[in-house]
This record gives sequence, C-alpha cells and structure tokens, in this order.
Amino acid sequence: MNPPRLLPFDAAPANAESKNAPLSVHGLTVAYDDKPALWDLDFDTPGDSLVAVIGPNGAGKSTMIRAVLGLTPVLAGDIRVFGAPVKRARKRIAYVPQRTSVDWDFPASAEDVVAMGLYGRIGWCRPVRRHHRDAARAHLDRVGMADFANRQIGQLSGGQQQRVFLARALAQDADLYLMDEPFAGVDA
Repeated sequence: MNPPRLLPFDAAPANAESKNAPLSVHGLTVAYDDKPALWDLDFDTPGDSLVAVIGPNGAGKSTMIRAVLGLTPVLAGDIRVFGAPVKRARKRIAYVPQRTSVDWDFPASAEDVVAMGLYGRIGWCRPVRRHHRDAARAHLDRVGMADFANRQIGQLSGGQQQRVFLARALAQDADLYLMDEPFAGVDA
C-alpha cells in the first residue's frame, strides 16, 4: 500500500518556506493497532492554491486529514497551519467530513448543522441568535439547500447531506478548507 500522493507532484519539500505554507506536514506517521497507515509523510501546500490528494481506497487520504485535524492520534511528525501548531490554528480550518464518519441519526436540521459552523464566532454554550440562523440559511442557499433548512439531516439524500456539510464549512469563513470526498453522492 502506497501513501497518498499530493498534487501537484512538484509540491515544495520541507524548507524555510514551510512556515508560510497554509498546511505544512513533516514526518507524519500514523498507525492503527501497530499497522502503519501513513509513514514519514512530508509536504507543504503552496499558498493561494487548490490541492487534491488522490489515491485508491485505503491509501491513507482520510487518515491524513483526520491526523491534521487532531482526530486521529499521530505517532510522529509535525503539522503546522500557516506556521502555527495545528492546535493553535484550529479556528482557521473548516472540515467537510466523509459521509461515513457522521451519525445521521443525530437530531439536527440542515440549518442546525450549518449553524454549528458558526460556533467559533458564537462561542460554546451560547444561544444561536436570529442573525446566526439567517447566516446559516444564506449558506444553505449558496449550495442550493435553502428549501431543506428545516429537514432533519438524516432525512436528506447523501448528496444533499454533503451539500449541507459544504455549507457548514463555508459558514466558517476559514483560511484552510479540508474536505474528505466532499462531492461523493452529490447530484449534478
């Protein structure tokens, strides 16, 4: 099994420019039950760019994203977002999860899910106010889902669910977007 490849293939190696890279990963090693999933992965993403990681199922693409987000334990390596340790830069990252990693029975409407993307600005344990709901609806409208704002997320089709999670990411107005198969099942 080969590690995922970063496109473009000439992405910058580790160097002084790493501190300015939107995402800089060096020596990343992740294992599940002592079986390596990623080993010694190094890359820097260029600024103002769209980067895709491609590879076959099981190559470690989702593992890499989850490791960058701190959702999967890292055995070794350094991960930086705009030069800062990822723990300090989390508010600058928006995430669109793979459909298989979501609990579709959780009782939340499409609007609720998008409003969750605003929690960084609202604050935990603070009420979602009318203007937050208006912002959530505006982002649902951007992805063609405004008519489904009150529908439970589990009642939507797979493609509709992905569009709601894309709206949530857009609502965060982040500097870095990490998307794990964001268009899987999305209708034309």
